Amino acid sequence: MPSRNTFPRAARIRASADFARVFDGARRTSAPELSLHWLRDGAPPRLGLAVSRKVDPTAVGRNRIKRQLREGFRQLRPGLAPGAYVVVARAPARTLDNAALRASFEALLRRAGALPPPDPTGTMAG
Repeated sequence: MPSRNTFPRAARIRASADFARVFDGARRTSAPELSLHWLRDGAPPRLGLAVSRKVDPTAVGRNRIKRQLREGFRQLRPGLAPGAYVVVARAPARTLDNAALRASFEALLRRAGALPPPDPTGTMAG
C-alpha cells in the first residue's frame, strides 16, 4: 500500500530557470549548515536542492545530504506553506549526522515561517 506522503515529481524543482526564479525573488533564511530560499508563489510546496563539491567532495556524502533533506521535506510537506523552496547546503552540513541534518532543516523552515511553531502543549505541566 503506497504512502500518502509521497514525494511526486511535481514536488521537485529541477529546471535551472525555476532555480533562477527562486534565487531572484525569494526570501532567504540561513543557518551555518543550510540556506533556505523560499518563494511564496501560491503553488503547492516544491523542493530544489543544491549541494556542491565544496560541501562534500564525495558523491556518497552529497547524496546522503540530499536524501535526508528530501525525506525531511516529504514528511513536513503536508504542513508547509505553499511555495518553492530551494535549500543550499554549506560545508558544515557534511559533519552533521542524519537526525541533526533533518532537525536543522526543520528549524530553518520554522524560522522562515514556512511551518507553524511547534505545539506548546506537551507532557510537562507548566
